[in-house]
Amino acid sequence: MSETQAWGFTDDRGTRSGAARVPRRVVAYVRAGAALYDLGVTPVAVYGSGHDGDVYDPAKAGVLEAVGVPYLGPGRGLDEAVLRELRPDVVVDVTYDGKSPYALDAVLVERLGVPLIALSVGGGALDLPAMLDRFAALAADLRVTGPADVGPAYADPADAGPADGGPTSADPVGADPVDVDPAYAGPAVTGPAHADPVVPGPRVAHPVAVNPVVVGSDAVGPEIVTPVTVSPAVGPGQGAALAEFEAAEAALREAAARSGLGVLALSGAGPDQVHLARPQAWPELAWLAGLGVRLLDPGPGPGANWLTTDWGHAAGLRPDLVLFDSRDHATPPYALPGGVRLTPWNPETPPSAAAYARFFRDLAEALAP
Repeated sequence: MSETQAWGFTDDRGTRSGAARVPRRVVAYVRAGAALYDLGVTPVAVYGSGHDGDVYDPAKAGVLEAVGVPYLGPGRGLDEAVLRELRPDVVVDVTYDGKSPYALDAVLVERLGVPLIALSVGGGALDLPAMLDRFAALAADLRVTGPADVGPAYADPADAGPADGGPTSADPVGADPVDVDPAYAGPAVTGPAHADPVVPGPRVAHPVAVNPVVVGSDAVGPEIVTPVTVSPAVGPGQGAALAEFEAAEAALREAAARSGLGVLALSGAGPDQVHLARPQAWPELAWLAGLGVRLLDPGPGPGANWLTTDWGHAAGLRPDLVLFDSRDHATPPYALPGGVRLTPWNPETPPSAAAYARFFRDLAEALAP
């Protein structure tokens, strides 16, 4: 690396980015930003996808909103002037196809002249642990001896001026299907979208326990309890989070072995349509299957990541437990057989060990007798 390239990172498109110093002001897609926050890097701002609106989707926000990280709206509608005012040192997005950033236009970032990092979250490129490792590696490369100033001006310590009062840390919760086939790559299509020295750790809070909701055969739009989760403090090496991830895997493996319940993951699209997830197309669902969770495949038909069908088809698979897409743009489950359990699933869970440990624990509880 040259003297003028003191920092560098190769993303999952194979693109090598460099900078004269370690980037301190990070703007990120909300899913990536929530993961980085779990890993000790607080973004100065985050943006959404084409499925998102002008305010945070609670399912995708994690604790980001609670700790004051600004939300800029959908990435493909970002105002260049607003982005310039934030003075980012790096922009972090995700990629489903290994070629293009998912949630914003790469040309916009090119005009700013700052690095764009896109890490893989689907498309079969990486399994779940490898995906988590990539985000952990990026966070380790971004951590510095002190937190970045979070306001829009004075990105460089040498810049004169008062300290700006921006956000400190956060992590909300949200949802969104994508398929390139809606699930992977590019702007949103018609299907669901899914849609890699030390900063002080974020504040610790305990997640709210979520009990599965049981719906009757005539239920339409059942009452749903959405979990509220907050990032634990995770330092470099994220040892505590990795230990919790492994413990949550063990708890889920045990629960799956005891229950034997058939699990169907889906994203509601109204009373007449539903998107059923193909388990092997999603890193986290494929990993669940490897832990012994009996995931139901929706069967043949178009769509690499989702089969778009009607609720009758979903009911015909006779699921015991439904993982329903809890993001704002998805609709609640409609007509399902009596006694089916429901538990929330965020198809855009932040790619951090802490976030997936929470998901595994919630699922293990939902599988319990």
